[in-house]
Amino acid sequence: MLLVAVLGLAFCAGLVLRVRRGTVRKVTADSRTGRTRRLEPALASALGLPEPGAARATLLQFSSAFCAPCRATRAVLGQVAEAVPGVRHVEVDAESHLDAVRALGVLSTPTTFVLDADLRIINKATGRPRKADVLAALTRAL
Repeated sequence: MLLVAVLGLAFCAGLVLRVRRGTVRKVTADSRTGRTRRLEPALASALGLPEPGAARATLLQFSSAFCAPCRATRAVLGQVAEAVPGVRHVEVDAESHLDAVRALGVLSTPTTFVLDADLRIINKATGRPRKADVLAALTRAL
């Protein structure tokens, strides 16, 4: 009986994780300031991000070398960056930037952050996001 309960629980947890994978989620604002988290200038510079105000929005993607969904995510984000004026796509190797991975709470690749012009984190997606979801997330950042 216990084995059946554990298997059922594991199955339900797997379904929840699968459904959430690739979903672009809104990042919650700080309860004290009411604003979302802004990347530190040193971290932004180390990741090769544009200066605040240089781009209308930035799609920051964390990838790894042997990640198949990372290649598909790169294609989707590249198409979005080409289609929307003022949007940049920056891909970062997670293994080479472990300090940023820890600081931003990246648990798996691909992970994508949608940043506004001031490099505040607006949305986050873990897994391969759909193009329509990325475009919808950008409307909030722009």
